[in-house]
Amino acid sequence: MSSQAWINLAYLAAAMLFIVAFKLMSGPRTAVRGNYLGAAGMAIALLAACFERPVLETIAARGGWPLALVAVAAAIGAAIGATMALKYPMTGMPQMVALLNGFGGAASTFVAGAELWNKTGDALAVDQAGGLTAVATRAAADLAPWTQFGIATALTGLIGAVTFWGSLVAFAKLEELPRFKQAWTNPNRHWINLGLALATLALIAGVCLNPSSNLLFWALVIVGSGLGCTLTLPIGGADMPVVICLLNSYSGLAAAAAGFVIDNSVLVIAGSLVGASGLILTAIMCQAMNRSLVGVLFGGLGTTTAANADDVYAGKIKSASAEEIAMVLENASRVVIVPGYGLAVAQAQHAVRELANALEKRGCTVEYAIHPVAGRMPGHMNVLLAEADIPYEKLREMDDINPTFPEADVAIVIGANDVVNPAARTDPKSPIAGMPILDVDKAKTVVVVKRSLSPGFAGIPNPLFAADNTLMYFADGKKAILDLTAALQQG
Repeated sequence: MSSQAWINLAYLAAAMLFIVAFKLMSGPRTAVRGNYLGAAGMAIALLAACFERPVLETIAARGGWPLALVAVAAAIGAAIGATMALKYPMTGMPQMVALLNGFGGAASTFVAGAELWNKTGDALAVDQAGGLTAVATRAAADLAPWTQFGIATALTGLIGAVTFWGSLVAFAKLEELPRFKQAWTNPNRHWINLGLALATLALIAGVCLNPSSNLLFWALVIVGSGLGCTLTLPIGGADMPVVICLLNSYSGLAAAAAGFVIDNSVLVIAGSLVGASGLILTAIMCQAMNRSLVGVLFGGLGTTTAANADDVYAGKIKSASAEEIAMVLENASRVVIVPGYGLAVAQAQHAVRELANALEKRGCTVEYAIHPVAGRMPGHMNVLLAEADIPYEKLREMDDINPTFPEADVAIVIGANDVVNPAARTDPKSPIAGMPILDVDKAKTVVVVKRSLSPGFAGIPNPLFAADNTLMYFADGKKAILDLTAALQQG
């Protein structure tokens, strides 16, 4: 069997591992195994790519330094990736995902740019030497107008640039950097986006008509970079989980397009899998928020006028101590815990498990209500609770647990805000109007653990905090739960 056949077989094995990995990562019990298989598939694909004929010809022509350079780059990348995975806090996972999406888009863009540079150099050899090599002749054919190479190069440059800069803006928003906390609400932003979109279409056509033009390609990348920024800057509030999913899809599409540029089948397959899964997850997130994708991209949740906090909270907040709340829990037969981003910030998942154990020893049933967009990315709360070894069967999705809230004696909200805000149901003028929420306000007693009355990511007050059946417990999430557990055990 030829060496290329072995390479193709390795690519097939890598593609199969990617598919199985995606399947396993769809469930919490098998997600870790899926990650390992996906990493193994990528290692196989990278190793096989090193034995492609163009790579071997380059190594032979220039000595061993290109292979050494690849090894050094791979080692540096692996070290950076491992350090980020081990050191980055769980609260920063959404930001990390945004960065990885952006790096994927940037890598695809540079791959397309490098391949274009190589082909234009080979095509130039045809003009100067009369087509002395098959490589140069093939490059000249690829650079003809409206070829697969030209179309794929244009799409890779555009999607990769939009992904990279859009992801950087998303990272800045998730980090709540001062200049990015507020959504960009320039009234002319839609016209700016339209102008940039038309410019990208013109440049795509230019690249397809004249694929040998490096200038047109990089002009497309620059305009696409601006479009990535202006599309993401207006998006605020609870729309960010949707944006992360969409950017993830973009990074996959850019990789798939780059696969067509360099004729690499495994890159096309892997990119298509990421792109498709990202689009499916985006659709799920939009459905969970009762939002359309167009509304997310061109509206911007959290950018409209909300109710005044003083009007909502004035004279209605009832603060309670750990001892007072423990007295309520002593008589509870069913407690529902609602985790939110504040739980992630406080790293209170293990303390929550201790509280649940103390309640269960008293014969109380404890469940966890999980909103699809709780936290800063899909699955954020599931990962945190799994880290504390909380049984998966106790994690109940929104549609499943909402009808049972009236039967709950106590609902304990830890750091959640927008996903439990009843204004989504009651106030048609609210920025989150129509967004499905967890109906915690229907429980007999609601305990809300927060540091303060500060708003959630959507930037609006929450009438739940002032409800007649709500007790506010103002403290750090982890300390509050530990104190509550101690008070319950002493009771």
